[in-house]
Amino acid sequence: MAENPFFAPSSLPYELPPFADIREEHYLPAFERGMAEQLAEVDAIAGSTEPATFDNTIAALERSGRVLDRTARVFFSVAASNSTDGVMEIEKQISPELTRHGDAIRLNRALWARIKQVATDDAEESWLLEKYRDDFIRAGADLSESEQDRLRELNEELSKLSTEFSQSLLKASTESALVVTDPKELDGFDQARIESLLKDGEYVLPLLNFTNQPGLAQLTDRDVRRRLYELSVGRAPGNFELAARMAALRAERAALLGFPTHAAYIVADQTAKTVEAVEEMLGQLVGPAVRNARKEAEALAEQAGFEIEPWDWSYYSEKVRQARYDFDGAEMRPYFELNRVYRDGVFFAATKLYGITLTERPDLGGYHPDVTVFEVFNEDHGRLGLFLLDPYARSTKRGGAWMNSLVDQSFLFGKLPVVINNLNITKPASGPTLLTYDEVNTAFHEFGHALHGLFSQVRYPRVSGTSVPRDFVEYPSQVNEMWATWPEVLANYAKHHETGEPMPAALVEKLTAAEKFNQGFKTVEYLAATLLDWAWHKLAPGEAVADAEAFEAAALEAAGIAFPLVRPRYRTNYFAHIFAGGYSAGYYSYIWSEVLDAESVEWFTENGGLTRANGDHFRRELLSRGGSLDPLTAFRNFRGREPSIQPLLARRGLD
Repeated sequence: MAENPFFAPSSLPYELPPFADIREEHYLPAFERGMAEQLAEVDAIAGSTEPATFDNTIAALERSGRVLDRTARVFFSVAASNSTDGVMEIEKQISPELTRHGDAIRLNRALWARIKQVATDDAEESWLLEKYRDDFIRAGADLSESEQDRLRELNEELSKLSTEFSQSLLKASTESALVVTDPKELDGFDQARIESLLKDGEYVLPLLNFTNQPGLAQLTDRDVRRRLYELSVGRAPGNFELAARMAALRAERAALLGFPTHAAYIVADQTAKTVEAVEEMLGQLVGPAVRNARKEAEALAEQAGFEIEPWDWSYYSEKVRQARYDFDGAEMRPYFELNRVYRDGVFFAATKLYGITLTERPDLGGYHPDVTVFEVFNEDHGRLGLFLLDPYARSTKRGGAWMNSLVDQSFLFGKLPVVINNLNITKPASGPTLLTYDEVNTAFHEFGHALHGLFSQVRYPRVSGTSVPRDFVEYPSQVNEMWATWPEVLANYAKHHETGEPMPAALVEKLTAAEKFNQGFKTVEYLAATLLDWAWHKLAPGEAVADAEAFEAAALEAAGIAFPLVRPRYRTNYFAHIFAGGYSAGYYSYIWSEVLDAESVEWFTENGGLTRANGDHFRRELLSRGGSLDPLTAFRNFRGREPSIQPLLARRGLD
């Protein structure tokens, strides 16, 4: 067999994985070699007889595990975006092994003793040193042998359960899909959309990973909407039990590490710092959001002529928008063609703000034919990195939209970043790909994450790009959403896909006027998911949940957010963010980050908007810094003051 591609150095200026050469049989040998190499490197660091210094301890740890890092980044990107039965089997096997490997490093007593001896006067080194110390303490480095043994057991079981939850949900997106045989039941979809759903004589509408499926706003048949909604909220029922088990194990682990709850353990490492700070902020939003949602429900019932059900909300929201604002979201789709949105919208805004350009590289392949690779250049034509775009939904891709990094920028290795944006847009059977306004907004949002990774200018991989606290990471991406409707940007990309005519100014005005309608719904659905996450992760050690669905209902009621017409954006059974991702006790981070986002949008607007001076300031003070300094310090350096919640309340109509 040819040499494993994970072991061969890249001849390109980027470490873009040679996807065409990678086979499933390459992964396990690469993982095994990568883990063995890193453990040998760690043993050498821990066993050194030289005095502990930053370079021979912390920087040495940063240099360790290169094969493992490269393998894991590729494998888990593929597992999320283009999985197969073989990849899923490897994931089941390797996830607990990687957990054991991480514990073997962070619970190495000799290594921990050396880290505690390191001292440095360099500011960036001092910050990284504290990060390492916090990482090791939070991983259990100071626990007794017996406590560490139990911690290893907990970590390994949680890893297995998380993989099981994720894979169950991936299967449910197709197994719980809406299936109809008569295309008349899909009335409300355009013909191209209906044709794209045809598979073996049936029309199959797979589920996206949130409660209110996009089709609910368009399908005219009320019973079809009901069936779609019930499939959505009831998918992967076995995940309820998995979630309850994971929450209990996380509570036990938090207690072992000296925290009263998992929520307290998580938030201590975030910008919020305390449970009380998060709850104070959320408490300001619940009452106004529910009041707004109830008013919206009254308007919807009046429009419908009957008491609506949850599956009616999106459909009649569009009707109310049409009646009140003469606005129909479907009118916008012909002006939002995928390639133009990116090239003349997302990329155009980045060029105006930051001077960067993106050039397609068809010679550089991705992991799937739908992936397009772009090379990114600074204004002086110097290479900045690679951007991979994977826009389409498929049965082998998990739901939602996300950014991840194949290669982190670092001066330590002289590496340029390679980042991916994944979306889940339905691919048409033929013709252009036309987006909804929400999908356009998502494109700008995810590219904001990509810019955070591409603009990183730090020495060490541990603090590169988006390696910032979870309640800060969404902030730059949310700021980037503002350019989707900025007049100069919108005029450049919102053109009819057939005629090339710009979107009528009247339609843009209607969109602006209609934007605040349904904010009660959006805020309640988000807060309900946030408070559900919070409830699961405030369980006391030893507190078991026998009926996860009953727990969910009681938690929403206790939080004052229970509203039968608006269920959480994610119910427990498909809440991948917190049970199969890195957002446990951290889903609040979107609204926490939006406080900073609203402040920043206000700053950009007050200072002239889409200018190079503004972009350069944001890039220099915030985007380029990654996690190399306190994130709120970076925000203050950019904004010039402490954040206030008032701009957020005004934006959401809650002031």
